[in-house]
Amino acid sequence: MTKFVNGQALIQHFESWSPKSYAVEGDRNGVMIGTLNKPIKKVMVALDVLEVVIDEAVSEGVDLIVAHHPLLFRPLKKIDTNTAQGRIVEKAIKNDITIYAAHTNLDIAKGGVNDMMADALGLKDTEVLSPTQEMALKKVVVFVPESHANELREALGRAGAGYIGNYSHCTFNSTGVGTFLPGEGTNPHIGEANKLERVEEVKIETIIPAPLQNRVIAAMIKAHPYEEPAYDVYPLENKGETLGLGRIGLLSEEMTLQEFAEHVKLAFDVSGARVVGDLSGTVKKVAVLGGDGNKYMMEALFKGADVMVTGDVYYHMAHDVMMEGLKIVDPGHNVEKVMKEGVKRFLDAFLKEKGYQTEVIASKPNTDPFQFV
Repeated sequence: MTKFVNGQALIQHFESWSPKSYAVEGDRNGVMIGTLNKPIKKVMVALDVLEVVIDEAVSEGVDLIVAHHPLLFRPLKKIDTNTAQGRIVEKAIKNDITIYAAHTNLDIAKGGVNDMMADALGLKDTEVLSPTQEMALKKVVVFVPESHANELREALGRAGAGYIGNYSHCTFNSTGVGTFLPGEGTNPHIGEANKLERVEEVKIETIIPAPLQNRVIAAMIKAHPYEEPAYDVYPLENKGETLGLGRIGLLSEEMTLQEFAEHVKLAFDVSGARVVGDLSGTVKKVAVLGGDGNKYMMEALFKGADVMVTGDVYYHMAHDVMMEGLKIVDPGHNVEKVMKEGVKRFLDAFLKEKGYQTEVIASKPNTDPFQFV
């Protein structure tokens, strides 16, 4: 029997990675058009939702577009189907195509756009360039029979619990006696109805990022032998992982700016790039930020970057940072297209794990408005 994922379940999993709460103030994300309350046979991941992209989605029989750049960044005063944007809205509604956007929240997410860009450049020892928030942490406490403790710990770890720095599957375990009285109509794993039971149990405590709570609890309940597992969730004051825009890290070996610019072109599959600085000068520490990075260049300087890779660089900003010693490679805004394959891999892994036949494709048209001639 063919099994397709519900749109709400798919996006709920996606938002455990890239929650809307990560987005910068005023950003547009979430459902732009349509509904998630339907089975999804085919998903298309796109950087931009242009008319050529919606036409591709129609021809491919797509039910859901997951895009990085919001279609409706500014509120519409009218939907005029004589305009390209109006036709996009019309075609999406007529063909029951839902459009969902994850913008700065996907930039900020661990493993999101900026990490994908840093990985493409081969940067190591990366950290956040411009912090925006710290990830909230929670503690999950669950009680389980000793016979199932190992299985439950493994399930919690696979769901993302117990990560502290570079350590995973971190838990604290203590033993004790649990009591319960199964009522009428129950089917207890241990004991029988209307008889008080005493069971040797393990209390497992672990830490989780707040956005993963639903996923971790669901994994815990699935792995737990009891009909009604006993568990607690507590908010923590501990500082979680720093989140933010951009990344800064090191190249494996020093390069000239000329060599690095060629490296950037190859990494992002672009035919050209604007470069600021002495081409014979050397670079080792690299800042990278997808999209428009003008506001973050001083932070790159402050953190000791030799060069910044970003898009949409302003003329006077280039002058200012050049005089301060920061080099720039601007391969364009469109290099964020690395998110198409990255998001596809993330969704494919979830669908495979759950046994869904939903297909995920990456949009093919080139949506970069600029050309080098």
